[in-house]
Amino acid sequence: MKKKLTTVEFHGTKEQEEKLLAVIAKHEGEKGAMMPILQEAQEIYGYLPIEVQKIIAAKTGVSVEEIFGVASFYSQFKLNPDGKYAISVCLGTACYVKGSGDVLDEISKQLNVPIGSTSADGKYSVEATRCLGACGLAPVMTVNGEVYGKLEKKDVKDILAKYV
Repeated sequence: MKKKLTTVEFHGTKEQEEKLLAVIAKHEGEKGAMMPILQEAQEIYGYLPIEVQKIIAAKTGVSVEEIFGVASFYSQFKLNPDGKYAISVCLGTACYVKGSGDVLDEISKQLNVPIGSTSADGKYSVEATRCLGACGLAPVMTVNGEVYGKLEKKDVKDILAKYV
């Protein structure tokens, strides 16, 4: 599933940038340093906005395109901040065979937020995840950590109504 960048305004602080620069300096000259730099950058900011990718590119000499390629390829990296309501749907095997793909599509459709994105107003983020460890409740979704299980497509409207 292709990750998409949304147009949520970036609000990085000078303190965060200083921490990022220290991370880059710590890994300077290390072979294979991009993964730990991106992991630590995500810990600092909560996600990897293009502004952060540009700083990493400028300081490491790696192109923004290459950094974006890595960040968009690996599922551990987030290109968008979580929305006020962070919605995740499990696409692990147990959930998927019981219809979680349809549930995820319905959430995306009802909120008009592409999967893997955050709404422009920052209210909702919609993510597909790997196993959430609640296979007995398949299919499962979470909203800010609250678990909803044994879902059907028709359940989505009532669940989302709690977060309008």
